[in-house]
Amino acid sequence: MEVITSKVTAGIHLPQAGPAASADAISDVAELAESLGFQDVWVSDHLIIPADAKYPPSAYIYEPLAVMAWVAAKTTKVKLGTTVLVLPLRNPIVVAKSLASIDLLSSGRVILGTAAGWLKAEFDALGIPFNERGKRTDEALEMIQRLWNDDKINASYPIHQSEFVNMRAKPQPKGAIPIWIGGHADVALKRASKVGDGWHGAFLSIAKTEELIQKLSNFKLRDNFVFSMRTSWDPLEDDQSQIASEITEYMRVGVSHFVPEPRQRTTEDYMNSVRILRDILGDCGVSFI
Repeated sequence: MEVITSKVTAGIHLPQAGPAASADAISDVAELAESLGFQDVWVSDHLIIPADAKYPPSAYIYEPLAVMAWVAAKTTKVKLGTTVLVLPLRNPIVVAKSLASIDLLSSGRVILGTAAGWLKAEFDALGIPFNERGKRTDEALEMIQRLWNDDKINASYPIHQSEFVNMRAKPQPKGAIPIWIGGHADVALKRASKVGDGWHGAFLSIAKTEELIQKLSNFKLRDNFVFSMRTSWDPLEDDQSQIASEITEYMRVGVSHFVPEPRQRTTEDYMNSVRILRDILGDCGVSFI
């Protein structure tokens, strides 16, 4: 399958975790990304991690919604996304309120990337049944969309044991907050087709990406549906010609948005990696603001 995409955009993952993470590093990279014309900046989500976990590589991770609020105050136009918020670990009412607030305070710049999660120990630590994560995600998405769009809500949500009786939750976003669904299983693809404005994959081969985009294309998707891919490209460590080749191949199979995540451990090196990535992406035909 060869897919022609009319416009391909890119964001960058912020130095939110590990040795490079700090308030200054996060704001410096966000401001640099904005100045270079990146479409968006992204943060990950883990609340608690086993000490012997092989991934994620660091347990030092700033809370993503707090980081989004910090970055919103330091920038003016770059969008702010989560890659991805593990929705079943969180109270959807709090998520809806927090994201609506950040979106309003940032003049409509939030993207909710979300998925059901995979780290069972994290669910166990938070007292959330791991085997309910799919159903909890679906119900949470329904709750969040009601809270963003409706007023004086009457509804029952049994999985969350939540009862709305003439309930209000202001403020609400002035416009629709895009929802990009993460995950690679068939249930995640169905979720993306049902409620998503995009699909957000991560660290997949070209062949697997092509397979999943083909599956998604068999569904009726929303207009301007985004096929996004998070990658581990770092031009200070990886072969730059190989990065360019992979960008071209991803675009060929239909990817329309990239989120590279540099692996550098200092702010200066992280920023240099971002600058080089911008040039490589631009040379491959990716659009910048």
